[in-house]
Order: sequence, then C-alpha cells, then structure tokens
Amino acid sequence: MGIDLARFIFWTATKTLALVILGLMTAKAVRGLRDSGASGTPDRLPYIKGALYAAILALVILGAQNVGTDIAAENYARASQRNLANSQLPKAYENARRAVELRPGERRYWHTLWNAKFARRQYASLLADRPTLFALGGGKLEEEDAYTCAAAYYFLAQYDQVIPLTENMIRENRAYAAPYVLQGYTYLAQKKFAEAERSFLEVLQTIPTLEVAVAGLAHAHYLRGDRAGAQAVLDETSRFSFSPEARRRFQDLKALYAQ
Repeated sequence: MGIDLARFIFWTATKTLALVILGLMTAKAVRGLRDSGASGTPDRLPYIKGALYAAILALVILGAQNVGTDIAAENYARASQRNLANSQLPKAYENARRAVELRPGERRYWHTLWNAKFARRQYASLLADRPTLFALGGGKLEEEDAYTCAAAYYFLAQYDQVIPLTENMIRENRAYAAPYVLQGYTYLAQKKFAEAERSFLEVLQTIPTLEVAVAGLAHAHYLRGDRAGAQAVLDETSRFSFSPEARRRFQDLKALYAQ
C-alpha cells in the first residue's frame, strides 16, 4: 500500500494546490473587471462582481468538500487495514464499508472491503461484489483479488468455480505459489487425487520448503490409500530446511498416517 499512499498524497496535494490557484486567479480576474462604457453598466457592475464572487466561493467550497471526501475515505481505508492487523474484524469491516461509500469508484477501497469480508467469512457477500471489482479493473481482477475470489468459492464448496480461476492465475504468473496450493486442495475436496498431486508437485519443484504443499501432497497419497507414499513424502522433508514447528507437524502427520 506504500505506492498507493504516495499516489494518494500526490494527487490530493495537486488537487488542493490547483483549487487554490484557480480560486486566486479567478478572484483576481473578477476584481479587474471594469466598466465597458455601456449604458447602465456602472450600476450593475457591483452586482455582477458580487454574483461572480459568490460563484467562486461555491466552487471553492465544492472543491474543498471533494478533497475532504478523498481524505476521509483514505483514513477509513487505512483504519480498516490497522483493524484487520489487530483482528478487530467488525471495525475493519465498518471502516472499509465507509471508505467504499465515500469513494465507490476507487478499486483499492473495494479491495480493502474484500479483505475485511474474507476475514469475517462473508464469502457470499464478497462474491456479490465481484462484478464491481471486475468493472473497476477494466474487465479483469488483479492477482490478489482473483485469489481471494477463488478462495471464497473454495470455502463455499463451489469447487467447479475455483479451478478456472486458479488455472488462469497460474497461466499468467507461474511463480505465484498460492493458486497451485489452492488448486491442489480443491482437487482433494473433489477426490481427484492424481490432479491434486500434480498441483502440489508443480509448486514444490520451485519451492520445496512450502509446508502447506508438502502436507497436501502427503495427504493426497494418504487419501488414495497409499500410506507408504504419504510417509515417503514426509521422509523426504529431511533433505530440506524447515522450522522446528513444521517438523513437529510433519511428525504428527506421520503418526496419523501410521495408524
């Protein structure tokens, strides 16, 4: 969000400066109005100037309100992110919702709302917003939003909706590990064990220490009745560097598969 914040500060400062310059230049131009010599103009000129000053004031007020709305929306969005980091889920949702209400055309505020909804397990509500983010993204979801969408479908057990999304993410960025893992667990839920193994193996070839993929691969072997294969996957982890916590979890899985 650092780039987004820098961009927000730049454009807010630019709009504010432009508003000030426009107001000063217009007021100076009005102040410089002179009688054109037409009959009756000297009597009307003060009223004309007064009307123009009133119009300038109204435009400045509207511009200031617009800038104020930008700042308020940004503050709500950033408050939501802090709330989410501190597991204050109701506050995170409410602040994100307010940011979207103030600036419904700003995609990143919808992204913040999606994160809050996902954390609160409001998966159906999140997916109902998908057309809006799709439109704001020019007919495409950004990578992180596409993954959030796929994960929401997974938790709603709509597995047929997950696979097209993960396949597309993998085609567009083969270095992105998350969709391989989500795809693997989706295939496990569908009892497509060979496809699940293939997904986990693909990502482990690049990141052999990805614990969640190791566990998924072992579980795929176990679920298809290949306990020896599951044990072999876990034994293979001894060749790589894992945290003590991960090794304890692998030992727990070995004990489970040995039963």
